[in-house]
Amino acid sequence: MGRPGSPPQAETRCPLWALPEELLLLICSYLDARALGRLGQTCRRLYRFTSRDVLWRRLARSCLNAGFSALGADLVAGVPVKERVKVSQNWRKGRCRRILLLRWKCNLMPWIQLDDDYLYLSQAEDIQVYWLHPNGTSVQRCPQAVFSGHQEDVCRFVLANGHIVSGGGDGNIVLHKLNGSFSFKFLGHEQEVNCVDCHGGIIVSGSRDRTAKVWSLSSGRVGQCLHTIQTEDRVWSIAISPLSSSFVTGTACCGHTSPLRIWDLGSGQMITSLGTDFHRGAGVLDVFYETPSTLLSCGYDTYIRYWDLRTSTRDCVMKWEEPHDSALYCLRSNGNHMIASGSSYYGVVRLWDKRQTRCLQSFSLSSPISSPVYCLRFSTTHLYATLASSLYVLDFTVS
Repeated sequence: MGRPGSPPQAETRCPLWALPEELLLLICSYLDARALGRLGQTCRRLYRFTSRDVLWRRLARSCLNAGFSALGADLVAGVPVKERVKVSQNWRKGRCRRILLLRWKCNLMPWIQLDDDYLYLSQAEDIQVYWLHPNGTSVQRCPQAVFSGHQEDVCRFVLANGHIVSGGGDGNIVLHKLNGSFSFKFLGHEQEVNCVDCHGGIIVSGSRDRTAKVWSLSSGRVGQCLHTIQTEDRVWSIAISPLSSSFVTGTACCGHTSPLRIWDLGSGQMITSLGTDFHRGAGVLDVFYETPSTLLSCGYDTYIRYWDLRTSTRDCVMKWEEPHDSALYCLRSNGNHMIASGSSYYGVVRLWDKRQTRCLQSFSLSSPISSPVYCLRFSTTHLYATLASSLYVLDFTVS
């Protein structure tokens, strides 16, 4: 028997502790997640040792949604990497709880954004702000704040530079300061503003009136139109490059050979168009930049396309087809291996692994009543999706 408070003999006699720490780290680097977890169950010292982030970081980079970029940057520092690797297995295997967060009476086309502990949700003419419970699966009954300003429904909005920038069916663009009473509204387009984005003091907007516009957000010039671009087609989606040098428009594909075109922010001139195999009516409903040279698109032609501007603008480098031949209303990427998409029927959310050609997991959120998934956002633990009359969360932290 050892003295009270002394470590168990199994720990003191463990031959692994006779090795230098650098050699022990090297040995552990050859273990997969299951073996590393089992090693940590042998004694308390090895449990503490095998819980180090440095040992799990290598595994996390290859996991589906563990909070690491393609270049290895930690996007959610402060959360133990070991826990993220465990949750990532639930994403891959589709293990989650489906929870109805909010429901409303009339059918809408809601848009959402996540910002730390807050969820922003468009409801008709307003944008409501809800505090998310730390478990991520419940919200306050009443919104903490409501931002108004449109006479018709909010089509889309973004959070940028401490502001909410929204475009509405009334043709107006509205700016609200998140932590203040400042708001500013101006007429942006002759018809509804279908999409907006904001980055680096610049707002871009796209409209049903077949134009895209570039606006200033700088002090003293807020709302000044810098460029008006005749797209010759209805603009459904828009996104600014992370370098703030260009932006991409996704149009209805009714009046141009390609619905995807990239424009120079400084001059308003077209830089290039993407793709050559789009059919008429294959409009692009959502676009998402991963890096300055890579972006994703989806829309009516049922494909997710992955573009790399460093290789070719004529053909996408990868594409994934929606299995049920449904239009894809929205998509999001974690910047590494995972893509999530929302379909036009029965609230189907799909998870994709870029390293595979087929859909990884799917979840139907509105069966038997059909509704599109209008918008989705996710973290390393939860996915939020808006339907015509409800907001759902998929909780992947289940044991």
